[in-house]
Amino acid sequence: MKDNKVFSHDIIIIGAGLAGLRAALEASKSTNVAVVTKVHPLRSHSISAQGGINASLSIDDSWENHAKDTIKGGDYLADQDAVEVLCKEAPDRIEEMEKWGTLFSRTNNGKIAQRPFGGASYPRTCYASDRTGHNLLHTLYEQTLRQGVIFYEEFIVTSLIINENTCSGIIAINLVNGDLVTFKSKAVILATGGYGRVYNNSTNALINTGDGMALAYRHNIPLKDMEFVQFHPTTLYGSNILISEACRGEGGILFNNEGKRFMENYAPELMELAPRDIVARAIETEINEGRGFKNEYVSLDITHLGKDKIMERLPQIHDIALHFAGIDSTLEPIPVQPGQHYSMGGIPTDIDGRTSISGLYAAGECACVSVHGANRLGGNSLLETIVFGRRAGVAVALDLKEMDFKEWPLEIYKNEKLRIDRLISAEGKERIIPLRKELGRLMTEKVGIFRNEKGLLDARNKIRTIKKRYNDISIQDKGNVFNTELALALELGNLIDLAEVIVVSALARKESRGSHFRLDYPKRNDNEWLHHTLAQFLEDNIRLKFKRVKITRFKPEERIY
Repeated sequence: MKDNKVFSHDIIIIGAGLAGLRAALEASKSTNVAVVTKVHPLRSHSISAQGGINASLSIDDSWENHAKDTIKGGDYLADQDAVEVLCKEAPDRIEEMEKWGTLFSRTNNGKIAQRPFGGASYPRTCYASDRTGHNLLHTLYEQTLRQGVIFYEEFIVTSLIINENTCSGIIAINLVNGDLVTFKSKAVILATGGYGRVYNNSTNALINTGDGMALAYRHNIPLKDMEFVQFHPTTLYGSNILISEACRGEGGILFNNEGKRFMENYAPELMELAPRDIVARAIETEINEGRGFKNEYVSLDITHLGKDKIMERLPQIHDIALHFAGIDSTLEPIPVQPGQHYSMGGIPTDIDGRTSISGLYAAGECACVSVHGANRLGGNSLLETIVFGRRAGVAVALDLKEMDFKEWPLEIYKNEKLRIDRLISAEGKERIIPLRKELGRLMTEKVGIFRNEKGLLDARNKIRTIKKRYNDISIQDKGNVFNTELALALELGNLIDLAEVIVVSALARKESRGSHFRLDYPKRNDNEWLHHTLAQFLEDNIRLKFKRVKITRFKPEERIY
């Protein structure tokens, strides 16, 4: 690798998905902003979001109803002051995106169309057919280009530059030529998305390796509520490609191998439109008890909607089922199974994206402002990105007035270069891809929808063994140009760290709440566990702390659907 090259910008944003672009658009109104991303912005995982984005637009709905549904759906672990911000701002953010060019589907009278989604008391999910994330991302990318935001594409960030509790930039590898470079800044915003690829059966893109969370964690920033991993109820059997909740929102029905609509046994009022954790557990139970097809999947039937409606509102789902499973969804049911989908936990922030480190902010799925609690409602993730992405952009631009470029010891760069050089030159006996697959299988089998102490302890011990084996990996490609093997090695290191945090946090929470279901502790326990988990990396160990949930107007009660 060549000697250090330095780029300088007021604000560096890591990640070019919806949260990163929304923050960039806001901050760039008053200052110099650059976005560093490991893929082209239009390949960011936000583009995969299908079903819609929530907002209380109707006079028959309200932000209070939206908030109540969100808090109940999250099994009362969400911080209610943050949820209030999310739901109050939702209509304005939708109107904003519409004015910028987002092509929302329309009702017959020209209003933005809204469909029912799981756990919602009102049809408040705005949508653009079943390509909502795609439309939103294109809109924001166009707006950032108009605003003059600078993009550095195909860079992998290897470290934050933190000195004296202040973040002053990042270190990254330029994949095009292999250079290890420094980005000097007054502030950094992490918007790197989730860690879905710690599981083998995930809807997430291969790029979703929890980079931002791992970067923060290795700088002793605690990670919050990492035990809460969302499994989407309906992914395509065999590939785990997302089959949108929009299918059920439009009237799709789940059947087991006996031809029975089984959700009536688990959520008799909302049926298929119960929150995702309930539907996922129901499907997994049907499969485990022998009522799944091939003991591996159930069927999702949308044929009764008719071809015209399917091709108007669910065209992408039709294409996915046809091309990846040979299923014509207008004529036959889609085979579905649960798959990892979303991370409720992440880097703790306030409602403006600020972290515990001066100059460091976070937004989107990598952050945990705690609006999702123990289980995210469908349609709230896209909303979170534009609400809190914007707020982070506003906050950092405001804070910048009191900030300046900071100097840091040159040893920070030298030590990072030495680490990367050692990684490239490694000649160990372990191979990256098999190790990554082994980790994914372990998490899928032991840290899935249903958990228990024996399985979690086994997972923890095996992850720590994998961590040791990672130190004995070999990188065959010693070149500089597009060294994807090096990128995979760095991503694997991130996944291993996060897997350990997930398991340790899950072991500590001895109750069942939302997406975290312990067979050995099947009941929710508000007396002892109505608090957040904070996992911090200190002296090669994970130290756990706990923080009370913020409750304002909605007192915890039993979830009945």
